[in-house]
Amino acid sequence: MKRKLAILGSTGSIGTQALDVVREHPDKFEVYAITANNSLDLLIRQAREFQPEIVVIANDDKYIALKEALSDLPIKVWGGADSISQVVQDESIDIVLTAMVGYSGLAPTISAIKAKKTIALANKETLVVAGELITSLAMEYRVPILPVDSEHSAIFQCLNGENSPIEKILLTASGGPFRTYSPEQLQKVTKAQALKHPNWDMGAKITIDSATMMNKGFEMIEAKWLFGVTPAQVEVVVHPQSIIHSMVQFEDSSIIAQLGMPDMRLPIQYAFAYPNRLKSNFERLDIFKLATMTFEPADMTRFRNLAFAFEAANVGGNMPCIVNAANEIVVDAFLKDKVGFLEMSDIIEKTMQKTTFINKPAYEDYVASNDEARGIALSLI
Repeated sequence: MKRKLAILGSTGSIGTQALDVVREHPDKFEVYAITANNSLDLLIRQAREFQPEIVVIANDDKYIALKEALSDLPIKVWGGADSISQVVQDESIDIVLTAMVGYSGLAPTISAIKAKKTIALANKETLVVAGELITSLAMEYRVPILPVDSEHSAIFQCLNGENSPIEKILLTASGGPFRTYSPEQLQKVTKAQALKHPNWDMGAKITIDSATMMNKGFEMIEAKWLFGVTPAQVEVVVHPQSIIHSMVQFEDSSIIAQLGMPDMRLPIQYAFAYPNRLKSNFERLDIFKLATMTFEPADMTRFRNLAFAFEAANVGGNMPCIVNAANEIVVDAFLKDKVGFLEMSDIIEKTMQKTTFINKPAYEDYVASNDEARGIALSLI
């Protein structure tokens, strides 16, 4: 039987590549529901192509236009952010791909877990903000969380069939566009430069996070919750070629790595088809054409956001939630030319200092902390 998919964030980078996977395997997967925040025209085109049962637009202002555009099709059209949390509860859905950007993915993921849906997790901020809550809910409802980030998919694949404890995770990072920049050069970088990632084609927010290395910090926190390790067991390794997607070192000193071309469709397809592997037409890695693969330690002095993420993970409580909220605000401000590249780190640090710390937060505390930290970051801007 086909696996029926709900793709949350179908118009984004991960969502559109997930639909590529469905196009290649129409006998394996069916698009049951798609959602978007604002990208009305693309959402309409996707709805017409895949004919899902339900289409959701989070922006209420665009609901009428979406409904009218699809009025000739037997598709249910829903509007409003709350509708995304409702659609994942549909009993027909098998897998929910959470590809929404940032904090917005938290509530729908919780809703999908409580509805006992398999989670294909591409929204790392869900575990960054509320990792303890999400993992405990997943265990309570016996719901698998399958990682879609290329690094976490790599770690997941390296652990397949292994019963030995993890000694260390080697989390690879491209280093972004500013890997070799001095602090003086970083002071002057522009938005256009930051949006040019050397290896990956991603959305604007995650591309800026990659440039500041906050993305890698968030991935470390995600790894902590997905694989039951401490921050000290995660070592960030800068690997500019992005061929090794991550590695796991075991207690006998062996290291297992997963290699492949930098193509997000591979981890998406792996999560959709798990525990099977499906044949694909993705570009193959030709190891004989690899001139070299290099590795270097991450520099937490130049890239302070990475250090803040480790600090937040070690402090625990709502601190990762605070960091995420501040980061979302400063990235948006940077993309709107309101702050400089290095100023983003300054504002995140001050927000961490000023926001109320809660050691054992409940869901309502995460919501309040997110709001408080956003307000503080905005005031600092």
